[in-house]
Amino acid sequence: MDKNFLKLAIILGILAGLGPLVTDLYIPSLPTVSNFFNASTSTTQLSLTTSLLGLAIGQIIIGPISDKTGRRKPLILSLIIFTLSSLLCPLTSSIYIFILMRFLQGLAGAGGIVISRAMARDIYSGKLLVQFFSMLMLVNGIAPIISPVLGAQLLRFVNWKGIFYILTFLGILLCITVWIGTRESLPLNKRINGNLKNSFVSLIYLFKDKIFIGYTFIQGFILAGMFGYISASPFVIQDIYGLSAQQFSLCFAINGLGIVLTTQISGHLAKKFAINKILGVGLLISFLGSLILFAMTVINGPLISILIPLFIVISSVGTITTTTGSLAMDPKGDNAGSASSLLGFVPFALGALASPLVGIAGEKTSVPMGIVILFCNAAAALIFIFTICKYKKQLDI
Repeated sequence: MDKNFLKLAIILGILAGLGPLVTDLYIPSLPTVSNFFNASTSTTQLSLTTSLLGLAIGQIIIGPISDKTGRRKPLILSLIIFTLSSLLCPLTSSIYIFILMRFLQGLAGAGGIVISRAMARDIYSGKLLVQFFSMLMLVNGIAPIISPVLGAQLLRFVNWKGIFYILTFLGILLCITVWIGTRESLPLNKRINGNLKNSFVSLIYLFKDKIFIGYTFIQGFILAGMFGYISASPFVIQDIYGLSAQQFSLCFAINGLGIVLTTQISGHLAKKFAINKILGVGLLISFLGSLILFAMTVINGPLISILIPLFIVISSVGTITTTTGSLAMDPKGDNAGSASSLLGFVPFALGALASPLVGIAGEKTSVPMGIVILFCNAAAALIFIFTICKYKKQLDI
């Protein structure tokens, strides 16, 4: 592994981690945000939903544009907008303007997510791409680990506004890092010819690729289940089981560590085993974990009976996203930006739908979380069986 490989993995991993940072870092401060704006809990939670929508829509817009114009220009522009919207979030006095700024923050933050995957595909392919994605997820996996922990700890020293000022500072650092530390990865002869309409038309053709769409929705449902966990876990672990914010952040961090470990294991296994087989095993383990979790929420089991299957399900995300990401992107060298945008849009769109459902029965039951996570895992497993296994003559890649 050369220094450029590691350097690029770190930079692109941090860019890909903008999603977890946007959604997770301020989660522990939601009650204080609600009090500051004198807004209801449901209205305040819209700031999470709209940021997820922004992350979804932004990828659909930015990905195809990067296929036409190259990667660096739209990436730097999106980082500038991310920085400005992060600065405006704590300066507003209206919850609705705050929600709007959160949408814009997610929209701009999507640039880092979609272009990091596209740049990886520009440079690598095959099993080397899987290994790079495992490195990408190692760096990216740190974000969901440190975000809630850091957010909870920061609230001991700063108010909720301070968290957004930190995101502003991060945006400035990323702008400088990308400007100095990256080069254009998409040469002129590989860019989509014609106007931008041609770039967006390529999205339609991607929908006709059953294998690509299969991998996309497998990853989408798995990550939607994780978004459901992110939305529900503060209430389940703190309100139902009585843990403190710091104890909750520790549980969250352990699950995030599980993601990091499974991404690295997947990268090493890819050297010896077919990638589709690794994906199939990951889906099976995740489904069984979600089934146990659902049963424990129904019988209102003790905390440990919730935390163990949650760890199994969330840790499996590392294996599944690493393999589906590389398998979906590998054949799409000619329109990696569009492919990356669709691959990123689906999880955040499904996540925006899943997040409100986990609280549909109130804050005193964990059953909706169990149902949502089980449904998402079952859907991903069924797609793998009836799409990937059906259309692949043999699982040899």
